[in-house]
Amino acid sequence: MRFTQPFKHLLLASALTFGAASHAADLQPLLVANQKSTIKVLLEVSGELADVPYEIQFSEFPAAAPLGEALNAGAVDIGALGDAPYVFALGAGAPLKVVSIIHAEGRYTTAILAPKDSPLTTAADLKGKRIVTTRGSIGHFLAIKALRSVGLTTQDVQFIYLLPSESRLLLDNGSADAWATWDPYTTIATTQSQAKVLVSGDSLLTNHLYLAATSQAIAGKRQQLDDFVARVDRAYRWSNAHPDAYAAALAKVTGLPLAVHIAVAKATHMQPVAIDDAVISGLQTTADIYQEEGLLTRHIDVSQGFDKSFNAKRAPLTQASR
Repeated sequence: MRFTQPFKHLLLASALTFGAASHAADLQPLLVANQKSTIKVLLEVSGELADVPYEIQFSEFPAAAPLGEALNAGAVDIGALGDAPYVFALGAGAPLKVVSIIHAEGRYTTAILAPKDSPLTTAADLKGKRIVTTRGSIGHFLAIKALRSVGLTTQDVQFIYLLPSESRLLLDNGSADAWATWDPYTTIATTQSQAKVLVSGDSLLTNHLYLAATSQAIAGKRQQLDDFVARVDRAYRWSNAHPDAYAAALAKVTGLPLAVHIAVAKATHMQPVAIDDAVISGLQTTADIYQEEGLLTRHIDVSQGFDKSFNAKRAPLTQASR
C-alpha cells in the first residue's frame, strides 16, 4: 500500500506522539519530601506543576530533621535542606547528593533576636546569656558563628533547645535572652513582638537551600530529577517577580498572617546557584565547626555529598542569575 506524502507526515507525527506518551508513562513517580508545603505551593502557584510528564508524589514533613531521616531511609527521592540539616544527614550516613542549590538573600533570612527592651545590642553582649534555638538548625549554626566572630565560644552562653513555636514564647516571656532562628519566624517576631535584630546571618552564613536526592533516585530517576530541579529553579525566579501571589498561596496553607508572608516574600530574593568548589568548601567549614563543637562525632567529607553533573541542565538559569 502506498501513502501520499501528507499522510506519511501524519503517520510519523502520530508515531512520535504515541512514543513520547508511552515513554512518559514509563517514568516512575518522583517522591518529593515537602517541608510545611513550601515546595509544593511554590510549584503550584507558579504553574510548574502543569504538564509534568511523570507523577510527583509529595510527602509532608514538619521540620528538616524528619525530612532528612526520610531521605536517609530512602522513603523519598528528593527534598530541600539547609546547610546544617544537610550536614547532619550526611553525618548519619545518608546516601545523598546535592543536585540543586538555591541562594536566599533577604532582610532577616536568619538572625539572632532579642526582646525590644533588651539591653543587648551586639553579639558580644551574649556572654553569659541564654540563647534559645533548635538544636542542629541553621539558627543554631548562626549562634555558633556569631559567638566565634566576637571571640566567644559556646561555653560562654547557655543554649536552650526548642522548636521555633516554643522558642518565641521563651523570648516573649523573658525566659530566654535571645533567639537564633530564621524566616518567617524572624519576621513574625520583629513585626508582632517588635523584637530587635542583634545579628543578621547575611554576612555570616551562606543561606543556601540544598535540594538533595538519594543515590538510588539519581541512578534510576535521572530524567525526572533533571526536569524537577529545572522546575524549582524557574518557580523561585517566578516568586521573585510575583511576591504577592506567592505570599497569598503560602498563607493559605501555613496559617501564618498574610502580612508576614508578604513581608518575607518582598524582602527575599531566591536565585539558583551552581554546584562548585566554593559552595562545597563553604559546607565543609560548617561540618568542621560542628565537629569542633562536638555536635558531630567524626569528620565528614562533604564533597561526597554533591553531584556537579546536574549543573549542565541548570547552567542557563545559574548563569542568568549572576
